Parts: sequence; C-alpha cells; structure tokens
Amino acid sequence: MRIAQVASLYEPVPPPRYGGTERIISYLTEELVSQGHEVSLFASGDSKTSARLISIIPRALWEDVTPCANPSMYHILLLEEVIKHKEEFDIIHFHTDFFHFPIFRRMNVPHLTTPHGRMDFPEYIRFFSNFNDMPLSSISYSQKKPLPLARWIGTVHHGLPLSLYQLNENPSDYIVFLGRISPEKGVDDALQIARKAGVKLKIAARVGLGDDAYFEKLLPEFKKENIEYLGEITDKEKNELLGGALALVFPVCWPEPFGLSMIESMACGTPVIAYPCGSIPEVVDHGITGWIVKDVDEAVGALRQIHKIDRKKCRQRFEMRFSARKMAESYLTLYRKLIAGHSQ
Repeated sequence: MRIAQVASLYEPVPPPRYGGTERIISYLTEELVSQGHEVSLFASGDSKTSARLISIIPRALWEDVTPCANPSMYHILLLEEVIKHKEEFDIIHFHTDFFHFPIFRRMNVPHLTTPHGRMDFPEYIRFFSNFNDMPLSSISYSQKKPLPLARWIGTVHHGLPLSLYQLNENPSDYIVFLGRISPEKGVDDALQIARKAGVKLKIAARVGLGDDAYFEKLLPEFKKENIEYLGEITDKEKNELLGGALALVFPVCWPEPFGLSMIESMACGTPVIAYPCGSIPEVVDHGITGWIVKDVDEAVGALRQIHKIDRKKCRQRFEMRFSARKMAESYLTLYRKLIAGHSQ
C-alpha cells in the first residue's frame, strides 16, 4: 500500500525528548515500512525515518533557533506539498490539526485524520457540524465521546515497539511522575502522594507551554527531601527510570485522550496508579497493570499494595494490547475500509 503520513512541523519525527504525537507517528511509520508498505512522511527536515521523507523546512519550528512569527504559513506550504504528491498515494493519513478539511473535502483522494488532543471544546461542536463528512479515527473511545456527530470510523490505541523498553522485575524504592508540568497532569497530587506514602518521587517532565508560573509555584516543592526533578529525559533514560520505579503515578484531572507514559510504564513491567479521567479506564487494567483510584488517599493505599501487581504480567498485557504492530494493523484495517469505500 502507498501511504502518506503527515505530521506537524513543530517537532521532528521522532522528537528528541518530549512529544507523544510525533513519537507515535514515528512508530507507526517505521512499522508500516517494516511490513513492506511504501510510506512517505511529510515532516520537518531534521526528522529521522526509513520512509521517504518529504520536508519543506530544514528544522522543526520548536527546535529552530530562528524565531518564526507565523507558523501557519509553513503548515500551508506543507499542505501544498501534500497536494502536489496526492496522486502517489492510496491513502493520506493526517496527524495535524484540521486546516486541511476544506481542501480535502473537495479532493478525490482517500484520507484519514487522527486528532491527538482533547475533543470536548465547545467550538468543536459547531466545527464538526459542518465537517461531519470528514473521516476521523480516535486514539481512545473516551476521546470521541464529546463529539458523536463527527464521522468516527474507528479507534486505534497507541502502540510501542516491543524492543523499546525492557521488563525490570526488581524495582528500587521510588515512584515516578512522567510527562508534562501542567495543572491538568496533576504533578501537585503526585507530590502529595509521595509525601503521604513516605516514598521518594522522581519527576521527569517538560514544563507545558504557558505553564511557567505554575512551574515556579511548584519549584520549592521540587527541592524538598525525597523529591528529585530531572527535567526532560531520553527514551534510554526513561527505560531505566521507569523500570526501576515501584509505580508510575498518573493523577490527571482532565479528559486525557490517551496517556502514552502509562503504556511506557507497563512495557517496563511497572504498574500505573491513575485517576479515572478520560482514557484511563480503557488503558489501565485495574488490578493487573495498576490501580485506578479516586484521590490522593486511595493512591497512597494502592501504593501500599503495589507488590500485588505481577510485573511480568504487566509487561505481557502491554505486549498483547499496545504493540506498534497491533497499532499499525489496526490503522491498515481503517485504510482499507476507506479505500474500498472510495472506489465504490
């Protein structure tokens, strides 16, 4: 199959550190190539891929030292490049926002859009009332619930290469918070959980865009005893950090679209303690890959019985549910469905 994957230009594919969407695009692209498909990746020029790379800028916008006053101009150029090549593909898979909708609605080309963020904003109802013919795939069942009027053709959970992380059956004595320093991600609750449980907490996270004041407010807490702030880390460092942890704490308070760090943790055999927001109940198998809890006190209680989670079974459940191969095969099913419908 001839497949185009279209990424935004803000981060390279894959990103050097934080950037869940771009990492998933990379894992999907590489898996499709390994299965023998002819894949083209539209992304920034500093992306690394075994697919054909088509770029319109040499460096990702957030990696470039030269300020960009209007990033939308580069994304319009990106769209123009996709249109130039459109006849070369059996299907075009967009992982960008929705700026291509007015044009691709009028294009005689099979295409799919996967939004990677939350979909519960009020303006989305009006938008998708207009564009309810555009095919979408969700990354969780929870993500699509606020927009039943949109044309959802399937749900594909994220997946990771099985070789990316290794099982560690002998953890150390700390818990981990991994991801982004933002109010909705719940790092303040993670600090409370660690303090009440009397355990060490390691925080590996990037400060969210516009969340500098929130970070500054929490900074004194990060400097207290038994708290270690690591900033952003690489996949190699993540493997060691997650594998050595008693648990990943994921106390989010927003409609989490997926939560990639949860399956990264499971891949290391490390259970997850998470609040039941958004996708969490469909990602975490309660009592098998972790515990779903309601608040800080329940999280502390779950941590005290974390030894009941079999880390080997945690890894096995990850392999069964969240591999890159499973993800790619699920997307291929959607591609074939769209191509078949287009030819009728």
